[in-house]
Amino acid sequence: MAAEDGNANALSPLLSINPKEGLADAPGCFCIRFSPDQQYVAGSFADGSIRIYSSSTGRQAYTLQAGAVTEPCTAVRFRPTNAQSKTKNVLLAASSDGSVSHWHITSGNKLHTVTEDGNQINCVDYTKDGRRFATAGMDKIIRIYDEATKTQVQELKGGYGKSHPGHSNRVFSLRFSPSDDNLLLSGGWDDTVQLWDVRTDSPVRNIFGAHICGDALDISGNEILTGSWRPKDQLQVWDLGSCELKSTVAFPSSAAGENCLLYCAGFSPDGKYIVAGGTGSNEARVFDRKSEKCVATVNGARQGFYTLDFDAKGKTIALGSGDGIVRLFSLL
Repeated sequence: MAAEDGNANALSPLLSINPKEGLADAPGCFCIRFSPDQQYVAGSFADGSIRIYSSSTGRQAYTLQAGAVTEPCTAVRFRPTNAQSKTKNVLLAASSDGSVSHWHITSGNKLHTVTEDGNQINCVDYTKDGRRFATAGMDKIIRIYDEATKTQVQELKGGYGKSHPGHSNRVFSLRFSPSDDNLLLSGGWDDTVQLWDVRTDSPVRNIFGAHICGDALDISGNEILTGSWRPKDQLQVWDLGSCELKSTVAFPSSAAGENCLLYCAGFSPDGKYIVAGGTGSNEARVFDRKSEKCVATVNGARQGFYTLDFDAKGKTIALGSGDGIVRLFSLL
């Protein structure tokens, strides 16, 4: 992928998976994640279902809670595999009805459910060691749970009189640092990203100006990536230590002159690329992280891209869109 900007390669999918192939009413895909062993790709959909696909063939292997709920399933995360949690293929799934459930995907069993009354959960994330997970959504409170006991152990929220007040509107993205399980990033509609030390009850630093409306927050090394739902200055890189803006990655308009309003953004695990996608121009783009030049584009979706994930080696990317299709692409 050596092309830049106007000469960017148009990526062709390795697999294109549609839960209702050819139907206009296919439910939108809100979140996708590779399993830790890369064998599966899990997708959460607007009809409340969770579909598990083979990452090698694209065939649907399992379906969870199909027809059992009417509220959208907004976010999924596979539990990291470690010595404390030896059971594999456990998926954490959040819903806009305020519930967050643990599923064993291969048996189809729901293992546990926690309900946050009066909340709509938009995002979840695990610590790297899998011992804790966090939820956030409509009520602006970030809740930390112990994975072993499934009990809430902490609330992170703002308050009047505090020097760092926390969030004042809905939260749409959570990201634990891959190198420090005590560092948690959150972003949402209030145009802020909050950096929390979970050993305290308030943010330790803030980023101002990023309008996060989806899973568009990531951290790699000493850099934070934000993707904003707006027509310009959408994709930005920030310094982790100072929270100062380092650069704004130029996101070119489409051939039709449309801008892309970002719902998803992420660093590749190998650190070579930045990928982001959204609505408006209904496209996703791949950028070389070092030069920040666009090297590839993904288009052709009838609706915008809402979610993305990489395999563990950063060689394959999965993109989910509002037309209900999950697409897998090679970054080689």
